[in-house]
Amino acid sequence: MNEEDAPRRMNSLEDRNAIVESALEAAIRRGDFDDLPGLGKPLTGLHNSEDPDWWIKAKMDGEGISGVAPAAFQLRKENAVLEDTLDAFANEADVRDYLAGFNSRVRDAVMDLREGPPVFTPPRKIEDEVAAWRERRVARRETTNPTPTEGPGRPPRRWWH
Repeated sequence: MNEEDAPRRMNSLEDRNAIVESALEAAIRRGDFDDLPGLGKPLTGLHNSEDPDWWIKAKMDGEGISGVAPAAFQLRKENAVLEDTLDAFANEADVRDYLAGFNSRVRDAVMDLREGPPVFTPPRKIEDEVAAWRERRVARRETTNPTPTEGPGRPPRRWWH
């Protein structure tokens, strides 16, 4: 291959800009930018924020992405709703597995000294949490399905004979 056949190298910023401009013009002529979502609508958040990361935060909100906070914040949020999370489980084995994972995440975050704020979330005692989960479950059953009494110490009367 001689030098005349070799591809032209981009030596200056003007050369690069010219190549980009010609590629954009070709794409416009082909119609690659026609009917894009948001066509003719203004970009939101462009000039009204002092936060330089406004665009990534908006993208995360739009995509429903979460869980990217430092471990200390994630664990604090998870700890705040732990009872509700446990109450969603139907059997004790799942509760124990979740608590073991939670405690493991707490231990890992405490031992990880690389970055982020310190972790103040304590690990949970599995037996205590399982007992509390059982009590909440029984209390929910009693409030949703109260047993009628036909007298002191008597079981309810059946509707069939």
